[in-house]
Amino acid sequence: MRAVALYGTLGSLVLTALTAAPAGGADPPTAEARGVTVAAERAAAVPIAFGRCPQAEMLPATVRCGTVEVPLDYAQPTGRQISLTVSRTKAHGKHAERQGALVFNPGGPGASSMYFPMVAGLPDWKRIAGAYDLVGYAPRGVARSAPLSCQDPRDFAKAPTQSPPDPSPAYKKERIAQAQAYAEGCARNAGDALRHYTSINNARDLDVLRAALGEEKLTFMGASYGTYFGAVYATLFPSHIRRMVFDSVVDPDPGQIWYRNNLDQSLAFESRWKDFRTWVAKHDDVYHLGHTADEVLQSYEKVRAKLTREPAGGTVGPAQLQAAFLKAGYYDDYWTSRASALSEYLKGNERPLVQQAAPKAESARGDENGNAVYTAVECNDAAWPRDFTTWDRDNSALAKVAPFETWDNAWMNLPCAYWPAPQQKPVDVRAAEGALPPTLILAAERDAATPYPGALELQRRLPGSVVITEKDAGTHGIAGGANKCVNGYLEDYLLNGRTPVRRAACAPHPEPNPVSLDERTADRPGRVPRAL
Repeated sequence: MRAVALYGTLGSLVLTALTAAPAGGADPPTAEARGVTVAAERAAAVPIAFGRCPQAEMLPATVRCGTVEVPLDYAQPTGRQISLTVSRTKAHGKHAERQGALVFNPGGPGASSMYFPMVAGLPDWKRIAGAYDLVGYAPRGVARSAPLSCQDPRDFAKAPTQSPPDPSPAYKKERIAQAQAYAEGCARNAGDALRHYTSINNARDLDVLRAALGEEKLTFMGASYGTYFGAVYATLFPSHIRRMVFDSVVDPDPGQIWYRNNLDQSLAFESRWKDFRTWVAKHDDVYHLGHTADEVLQSYEKVRAKLTREPAGGTVGPAQLQAAFLKAGYYDDYWTSRASALSEYLKGNERPLVQQAAPKAESARGDENGNAVYTAVECNDAAWPRDFTTWDRDNSALAKVAPFETWDNAWMNLPCAYWPAPQQKPVDVRAAEGALPPTLILAAERDAATPYPGALELQRRLPGSVVITEKDAGTHGIAGGANKCVNGYLEDYLLNGRTPVRRAACAPHPEPNPVSLDERTADRPGRVPRAL
């Protein structure tokens, strides 16, 4: 699924790792399963040594950092090891209130949660931070955790570039060549290690992290892609789970991973793109982009056509424009700034658009790294169509009804058609009745990045799970956001273990208020950034 990255322990207790108890035959006691036990026992015996965070992490002194060693290949647990970076703030509540560690993953694949402990200082997280050590980490391949790279970051960030909604045969041929070169670059840079970047290994790493934190059972919150490998974890290690939150759910059906999920995502973004344009039209007195969603689309297309001929600032072409406005499909926090930039551009002021859409040299390395991990995990996780005619047929048909994101999403994933590493059979996510404690699923009804049916599919596969729905809303990732009702369910679950019987609904959070062009949209307090 196309990723949009927005942002950038315990004592000396020695535990014997619990033996994995697979549900549904997903991961029988193979060499890899035994390897997890070996690695977890080793991690429990040598807890993480937390200390001052390296300057590269850019974290405040209140956050402490360390590393945990995990096997590159769980079939060889005493072989090559890789270090995963970990961050933590300790629970600030009274000793009797403390409930262990809460580990968070923001998705991607390819995103880091090293920043997560910083939410301890935010009002919406105060009570949770009183009860839990807040733990973030960079998964394998990400940032300083044995980083993966497939391409020179300068080439990855090259701009301006095109984004034709109806690509010509010549353009398709060009993108095929780029996809092949990218896949070859991944293999060349990673070598034999490339095949080990998978969701199942991310789940295994999570169990080793659990042991290294001194936790007999895991309390985990995953957002976006984090819900998928969190669900894989629940399948492999149901007896290791204390509490688990799935925020904005990837459809875990093996038939959806990952090719079909990406097609569904592109279709859903078309509806969310219209939601944004409808809101802009409602505030035409501020933005002057059109009185209807169709008129706003005409304004957008006018800008796109001009950028095709004359890139803004020399770096913002159609592809950069589309990527910037895709963020408005993920988060309505971006609606005011994006509408303002479009409005200003049509008045002759290109500066806001350049500020929002131009690639930033300082983030090129991190962006390329995130994309490399994203590609490796999704390509390794499942079989993808190997013949471009299949991609061409499916995306050409979809683009007729969902032109906004379809082809850009296809190009991002196309290296999987030429992937040099073995492609696995997806894990059949599920748990037996009574095997898991109650788990909490959070979902916005109009989320495009992870369409709502995925939440219902996960609930079907994990008996005892509860779905909290933010009705008629589409922001991707709703934990700690603007909806007090959602946050209330989250807090009650994490602090008290309480859930509704099966499902509950919350009214949508308020739509953004249009602001003057001189104002700036502030980050919403308390929100946990994520990606996917």
